Amino acid sequence: MQQVMIVTGASGGIGAATARLAAQRGFRVVLAARSAGPLEALAAELDGLAVPCDVAQWPQVRDLVARTVDRFGRLDVVFANAGYSVSTSFRTEAGAPPEQWRDMVLTNVYGAALTAKAALPELQRANGHLVLTGSAAGRGIRPGNLYSATKWAVTGLAQNIRAECVGSGVRVSLLQPGLVDTGGIPPERATEPKLTPHDVAHAVLYAVEQPAHVNVDEIILRPA
Repeated sequence: MQQVMIVTGASGGIGAATARLAAQRGFRVVLAARSAGPLEALAAELDGLAVPCDVAQWPQVRDLVARTVDRFGRLDVVFANAGYSVSTSFRTEAGAPPEQWRDMVLTNVYGAALTAKAALPELQRANGHLVLTGSAAGRGIRPGNLYSATKWAVTGLAQNIRAECVGSGVRVSLLQPGLVDTGGIPPERATEPKLTPHDVAHAVLYAVEQPAHVNVDEIILRPA
């Protein structure tokens, strides 16, 4: 029986690249994002299931998992990838206004937590795998950068979930990529070396395809 993978943030970038690679490797894919149009097109391409979903809304996340199990009868892997970044400054007027910070924090941290909460009962039934997208930005100090702080939180979230899952059969991996060319890079970083979404997708599948007794705790990947 084919394994089933949910990918959040699947309408583009890392999520779409991972969904394509997972489908090539034989997974049935369930694609979740707020943007329904790109999601439907990708689902048609991959013979997958598109579920419009705001991961910061608990009823929608529960429905995402329920619809997956109703359609495919199982859930083996969840890639909690939904997230985004806005520029911030605490000291100056540079960057996005504070009114735009809330959605970033809710999506990046609360959304990842809700995804784990909704998925873990099904993942435990399948001896499955939870993969969370952190960031290399969550491993160091970035002056004035709230996005970095959200990814610090995802690092702690992954570690705490992994500790709770010891002995359950569920594996938990944290992915920490450096700068990825997803089309939304700020102008001041445009000339820096970048990873491609496909590079990151390969790292996700590397963790997922390890033997069941092997847990890849963290993967850090940066452009050379």
